[in-house]
Amino acid sequence: MECLYAMLSGSLLMQDDATPTDTAPEEEDEAVSADGDNAEQDRADTKYREASAAAVAKCADDTKGQTCFICMEGIHPETNEGLVRGCACRGAAGFAHVSCLARQAKVLVAEAEERDLDGDAFGARWRRWDTCSLCKQDYHGVVACALGWACWKTYVGRPEMDMPRRLAINVLGNGLTEADHDEEALSVREAELSMMRRRGASECDILGAQNNLAITYAAVGREEQALCLLREVYSGRLKLNGEEHISTIRAANNYAPFLIRLQRIEEAKSLLLRMVPVARRVFGEGHDVTFRMRWAYAGALYMDEAATLDDLREAVTTLEETARTARRVLGSAHPTTASVEGHLRQARAALSEYSTRARRVGEALHST
Repeated sequence: MECLYAMLSGSLLMQDDATPTDTAPEEEDEAVSADGDNAEQDRADTKYREASAAAVAKCADDTKGQTCFICMEGIHPETNEGLVRGCACRGAAGFAHVSCLARQAKVLVAEAEERDLDGDAFGARWRRWDTCSLCKQDYHGVVACALGWACWKTYVGRPEMDMPRRLAINVLGNGLTEADHDEEALSVREAELSMMRRRGASECDILGAQNNLAITYAAVGREEQALCLLREVYSGRLKLNGEEHISTIRAANNYAPFLIRLQRIEEAKSLLLRMVPVARRVFGEGHDVTFRMRWAYAGALYMDEAATLDDLREAVTTLEETARTARRVLGSAHPTTASVEGHLRQARAALSEYSTRARRVGEALHST
């Protein structure tokens, strides 16, 4: 059994989920000074208002004439805020006020704490901070950022090692990354890891925080540092949990794309050839982790300068399947769908170029 923090921490490339238990250190947290506490709370409140306004403005064209699925109003009667939608809902579904989404999550988590729930029961309620209750998909972009600040301002006043506060800093970091506020995200991730080490957190928790920091390193262009940390996380998970543990599979799924990104194609293919069948056994064919691992493997195939015709055909076939899955589950307007379809276009172009080149070589040989 792994810690709840590791289950729910994880960053944007791929959640670093695991089966939860509570492994918070035994020491009692002292609260920060009143002045520092108030300053951080004031900053969080201000940032939340700014992020919420930015999300409403970004979603304005999509939300015209719609109502919140929670309060059933177009304009919030108390805050006067407009609507957002940043998930995979389609049609008239999924529109909401950020404050309504935040209140819903806050109530569910408070209920979980009052009933002393842990593990999956607590995790399911906590996920409401970053996952739509209707489509069951993560919020993305500026909506994720607004919810990140809403979550952080809710729990920032608690002691450092209080579980919701530790989880809230992850929701904030993820939201900042989603909105491309990478330097802010880096500060959050570095503070998170520093706090974990200072407080003597478990190895499981440290690996989760390192995963988050690695992905933020990549976002600010520190790719070699990102790769080193992701390798460390994967090796740590493998040693701690074994190959078929969900955390190890997710760590591999984070590590492989960075190998591809830095042109270490053979290493990536070797890792993915070993881990895709494991993901299928553990998660099933239709799970998001399996979907992303197959997507990464297809990328490794067509990006390889030594790719054969069979490699390119397999890449195109795999990406056609993953694109259909993305459109069905996430919708055609979702950023992930657009990214998969972009890779599919590139793979088809690579296959077409290879076929054309092979035909010309064949014609030249025939003419001689």
